[in-house]
Amino acid sequence: MNDKNGLAVTLFGEVLMADQLARARLSKALPKGMELSHFSVLNHLDRVQRERSPAQLAKTFHVTRGAITNTLRKLEVAGYVHIRPDWDDARRKMVAISPAGRRARDAALTGISPIISDIVEKMGESRVRAVLPILRELRERLDDGR
Repeated sequence: MNDKNGLAVTLFGEVLMADQLARARLSKALPKGMELSHFSVLNHLDRVQRERSPAQLAKTFHVTRGAITNTLRKLEVAGYVHIRPDWDDARRKMVAISPAGRRARDAALTGISPIISDIVEKMGESRVRAVLPILRELRERLDDGR
C-alpha cells in the first residue's frame, strides 16, 4: 500500500471510529426510548421550521424511504410528529414536528449538550473551529460521490 492509500485508510478509520464512539455516547444520553435517528429527524424539523415529505427527509439523511418511514411511524406513535396527506398530491405525505416533539427534542438536547460541550472544551474551541471546514469539505465531497 502506498503512502497516499495509507493516509486515506487512516483518515477514514479515524472518521468511522469517531462516528461509532459519538453515536454510542450520545445514544446513552438520549431520553428513554429515543433513538439517535429520532432525535436527528426532530432536530431537523425543528431547525427548518416547515413541513417536509418523507422523500425529502430520506434524501436529507441519506437513508432509504423504508428506513425513514419506519422512523416516522415510531415518531408518530410517540406523538412527536404530525403526518398529513399532501393536499396537492394525494400520493405524498407531509411531516411536521408536534409540540410534544419539540419538547422531546429539547429534552434530548439537554441530555447530549454536556457531552458535546465537554469534548469541545477539552479539544479547545480554536482547534474545533479549525477542523470544521475540513470535515465540512469531506462531507461535501462524499455527498458529491453519490
